[in-house]
Amino acid sequence: MKVVFFGTPSFALPTLQALIDRPEFDVQAVISQPDRPKGRGKKLQPTPVKALARAHDIPVWQPERLKRSPEMLRALDALNADVFVVVAYGQILSPQVLAMPRLGCVNVHGSLLPAYRGAAPIQWAIANGETETGITTILMDAGMDKGDMLLKTAVPIDPNCTAPELADTLAPLGAELLVETLLKLEAGALTPEPQQEELATYAPLLQKSDFAIDWSQAAIALHNQIRAFHPNCFSDFGGQRCKILRSEAPPEGDAIGVAPPGTVLDILKNQGFSIQTGSGPLLLKQVQLSGKKAQSAWDFANGVRLQPGQQLGS
Repeated sequence: MKVVFFGTPSFALPTLQALIDRPEFDVQAVISQPDRPKGRGKKLQPTPVKALARAHDIPVWQPERLKRSPEMLRALDALNADVFVVVAYGQILSPQVLAMPRLGCVNVHGSLLPAYRGAAPIQWAIANGETETGITTILMDAGMDKGDMLLKTAVPIDPNCTAPELADTLAPLGAELLVETLLKLEAGALTPEPQQEELATYAPLLQKSDFAIDWSQAAIALHNQIRAFHPNCFSDFGGQRCKILRSEAPPEGDAIGVAPPGTVLDILKNQGFSIQTGSGPLLLKQVQLSGKKAQSAWDFANGVRLQPGQQLGS
């Protein structure tokens, strides 16, 4: 089966590797987002998918906008691929591209569709307190993750896992499901299932405003925010930005506030420190003060001589 692979971040790597490893597939080309500057030196860094493709001598194309590159569209069509596989590519494919391969375009999406269509399904599933998510393969159409569903696999969400950790769990599952999907699709053993529009929810691109912590929110909502948007959530401590990297799932039920939200309530030896929220305390486990390395909340409390009654937040 002649395959063209569309993908960019590390989440796509297990699927590309599975296609490379399996003799049933011939990866003819990889389409990835353009390289971007990263790090303090702002040097161009290859996308993870590009690096893997190059390691296996697979041609890599990186159009700034694929649908606006007539020359690349002609070259893509000339490959006469059987299927296009799309995993976290980062660009919307035009109807012209969707119509090119014989079997269509198959997308590996990190949710149980029609829930969490969009760019950040893993993060928003955690932020909203979901206890289950999964992978869905779909036949792509012109809509945003609206194509007919092919196969699904579900996994529970651990109440303390972060979005990167959940992505590491889902990525290899996506690779397995994609291989099964392609083999069954070629054999005519799949019946595409339309999505129920009335059940659709959305997972938009993350904004910087999603990372700011408001301690007046409920403890469980803050815990979910911290792990969903790891490692980016932040508060203020003594006029400095302090990233909140890890917390512990609070017990169920609201508790009566004993201090203003954001107040340090207690320092717990070898565990961290608890903060008053809008619905009881939240135990912080790992933090990172601006310009410093990440450290356990217990070490942080000792280093800055944190005392009950001090405040986090503006």
